[in-house]
Amino acid sequence: MATNYLHVDGILFPKYVQSTENLKFLRDEFVVRDGDVINLTYPKSGSHWIKEILSLIHSKGDPSWVQSVAIWDRSPWLETKEGYENVKIQKDPRMYSSHLPIQFFPRSFFNSKAKAIYVMRNPRDILISSFYFNKALTFAKDPESFEQYFEWFIQGNVMFGSWFDHIQGWLSMKGKENFLIISYEELQQDTRANVERICQFLDKKLSPEELNSVLKNISFEAMKKNRMSNLSLAPNDFIDHSKGKLMRKGVSGDWKNHFTVAQSEIFDQIFQEKMGRLPQGLFPWE
Repeated sequence: MATNYLHVDGILFPKYVQSTENLKFLRDEFVVRDGDVINLTYPKSGSHWIKEILSLIHSKGDPSWVQSVAIWDRSPWLETKEGYENVKIQKDPRMYSSHLPIQFFPRSFFNSKAKAIYVMRNPRDILISSFYFNKALTFAKDPESFEQYFEWFIQGNVMFGSWFDHIQGWLSMKGKENFLIISYEELQQDTRANVERICQFLDKKLSPEELNSVLKNISFEAMKKNRMSNLSLAPNDFIDHSKGKLMRKGVSGDWKNHFTVAQSEIFDQIFQEKMGRLPQGLFPWE
């Protein structure tokens, strides 16, 4: 699987990250501005949902922006060549996204007042979602079986490295005034309350009508129909549209339909070994 990826400090990065030099440049030279709004996630944790939420909060519920501008242009991926170029020309306040582990993220962020939202999700559901989504990515190594991908995931031999390492790195920011941690599961359980929570974090005030419009346009059904948000416009050299879709189910707990009893026990054991020392109640899915 090594040929499709860039190896840096034991972490696999997709080829669109470009090079080790680019990663080091981002980390050491990119200047995060105080007004920036940053969407941080491990892949398949709800990245695009948060992009849509932030876009609609920014437009005060007016859907015209999310229906006319591609999601990757509204909140570009900082670590990609195209995304970086788009971020450079954005007007303040800038809004961008990243899957980078904390040790690769621009160091200037940690001395800034920029606001970052870290979205976490049950890693079991991430494993299932990425297993299916990676089938459509033209540059991703397709495993021979689900069993093989399960092994890759728990060993951290997947894009952007180990989920366990990624989340533990970013959780070190917990409690910082400019850092909000939210879960995919919380967003599903009470979307309104958590959108309001995000608005409060960003110091954004929406009228009841504006909030209702945000909620209407961030539903799974609305995003699935929106060509600017469902990745149907992504280039064919990035996604083979015949093999999969970004928006497959949008549910929690789908892992129960895929894991064997043995796999569930293995995952539980590894989770406890790696995350057991963290505070109880931190993860809403446990």
